[in-house]
Amino acid sequence: MTAADSVLGSVPERYYVHNEHRGETLHRSAAQAIHRDVIALDVGDGARVLEIGTGTGYSGALLAAQAGTTGRVTSIDISDHLVGWANRLHHQRGVTTITCHVADGMTGYPPHAPYQRLIAWCTPERLPRTWVDQLTADGRIVACLPIAAQPSTTLIATITLTAGQPYVETITFGGYAQSTAVPVDDALTIPGRWVDWSVQQPEPAWISIGWRDRDDRQHNGARTAINLLLHPGHTETYARAPMDWLSWTAYSVIVGGHNRSIAALRDGVRGIGHTTATSAAMILTDSTIIADSPDSSSLAALRTWLDQWEHAGRPAANWFSPTLLLNDEDDLPGWDLRIKKHVRT
Repeated sequence: MTAADSVLGSVPERYYVHNEHRGETLHRSAAQAIHRDVIALDVGDGARVLEIGTGTGYSGALLAAQAGTTGRVTSIDISDHLVGWANRLHHQRGVTTITCHVADGMTGYPPHAPYQRLIAWCTPERLPRTWVDQLTADGRIVACLPIAAQPSTTLIATITLTAGQPYVETITFGGYAQSTAVPVDDALTIPGRWVDWSVQQPEPAWISIGWRDRDDRQHNGARTAINLLLHPGHTETYARAPMDWLSWTAYSVIVGGHNRSIAALRDGVRGIGHTTATSAAMILTDSTIIADSPDSSSLAALRTWLDQWEHAGRPAANWFSPTLLLNDEDDLPGWDLRIKKHVRT
């Protein structure tokens, strides 16, 4: 057993996730993902840590255990309900080195800055400059970041600072829910950003297109594309099933370009593929391929993409080369995470 395993094992997960007084928290991050990212953060004894997304309190308790008795963990969340319960549960366990506060995660938490480590359990629009500014010059961040302006298209990045500038150290497949400015209903089925058209009846469905800047103001192209997918004229099963969805999600960003689209159709089934204002084709998570017609131009493009993905060997996360690009947009200044094909030297 490693030292990290010992620390992780010292925190009772069930106490936070299935507390007898609070009840089970249904919408939460998987423990395996939490453990992976907490280990990647590499919290040392005595470290000052900022956690974005308090959740059940379990992840914060793990961070506090890693930081030790001389460390300090600050956890923030937009939900006063989650913050209140986490503070109560930490207090009952006698954990005094972590405090939870109601705050917008995109602004960080300046009162306790600077921090040596920062971790986020939500997906911002980009890596916020405020996070970087509140870290020490040699700080470290583990966060879920978009690799395209579309929902559910993310990687988990471990970022280190050199002289205050962020650089990607490693990336791995994974994702967390989009960040929001206010608490949202757990039943929310349509993402808060980058959705170009949605329908509510008979079941919620939505589509995000990479060519939104070429669609008209009424979003007629996106509307047509999702209608074609909801009423496909062609269906087939992918011959090389089952899919490696995480690999395909990342690779499709590179090969798909502006025509890459992602949708959630009936029963919440996700699909990624090629769309235009007059054609649409997607492969779904269950390896079904749907298209507007057997001779669809989008279907031909999707098949080419899939062939290229297979030829690349269904690449793992370390196959991709990540880059942080400065983006000082007024709404959220920071850095966009982008990936490209790995070039071997």
